Amino acid sequence: VLSKETDMSIRQVERWFRIRRNQHRTPVFKKYLDSSWRGVFYFVIFWYGLYLHLDKPWFYDTLYMWKGWPHHHVSEDIYWYYMVEGAFYISLLFSLFTDHKRKDFSQMVIHHVATLLLMMLSWISNFVRVGTLVLVIHDAVDSWMEFGKVAKYLGYDRVCEVFFYIFMLVWIITRMIIFPFRIIRSTLFEALGEDCLNDATVGWLTMYSVYNMLLCVLQVLHIIWFYYICLVAKDAFKGQVQKDSRSSLESESESDGEKSQGSTENNGRSKKEQAVSSVNGVIRTRAKPAS
Repeated sequence: VLSKETDMSIRQVERWFRIRRNQHRTPVFKKYLDSSWRGVFYFVIFWYGLYLHLDKPWFYDTLYMWKGWPHHHVSEDIYWYYMVEGAFYISLLFSLFTDHKRKDFSQMVIHHVATLLLMMLSWISNFVRVGTLVLVIHDAVDSWMEFGKVAKYLGYDRVCEVFFYIFMLVWIITRMIIFPFRIIRSTLFEALGEDCLNDATVGWLTMYSVYNMLLCVLQVLHIIWFYYICLVAKDAFKGQVQKDSRSSLESESESDGEKSQGSTENNGRSKKEQAVSSVNGVIRTRAKPAS
């Protein structure tokens, strides 16, 4: 029908709708740039954070996160590490509203807000030793995810698969084993065993409870994302890995957008008339120079 009303071939009408649809997509080059700088930051900040903790006793024994609390001195290197990480997560939170829309948008907002609240509470209540370990654990996995996206955008599918396997392995070790069984276990049980919450510190009980709740919120998100990772891993064994866990959500979001856009364009006479008017406008615009 559109072909007859606009004097265009069916192929030209299809091409016009394809161009119009792609105008709402985020360019691959922009995704490549976003993933590149985030991947480099995560990689550098992880190894820097790991280096800072090599001489810290609580890195090897979590009991030292609570011995002597709340009278823990914050060294200058830990201070700047915390400030840089805090600024980075603030930028990530704002970028969620400016970057391309993701299907896991709500989970990412919850994750970044919970992380920033954890950093703020740990700074106020001097749980900095816990906070630094949480940051190192989280930064360990994110660089592999971003590098996998970069490989996908460049068309290196085999490299993307390698990064995905590394990403999945590191995720299991850090977020499914170390984080719940060392960090959360320590905050729930070792803190009480060290008699940190005594009569002198009873005023911090509410903040301590909120802190533990936020750590558990992060772990719930880890489990949800791990479910998506397992779905991608299932395809990986079939030789279909071209996406990492959360970039697959982005792709699904785009495809959902295309479907909804297509259904809107075909829904009702008024929508069709708008499309005809738009196509005719393009034809007239192109026809003017020729006349």
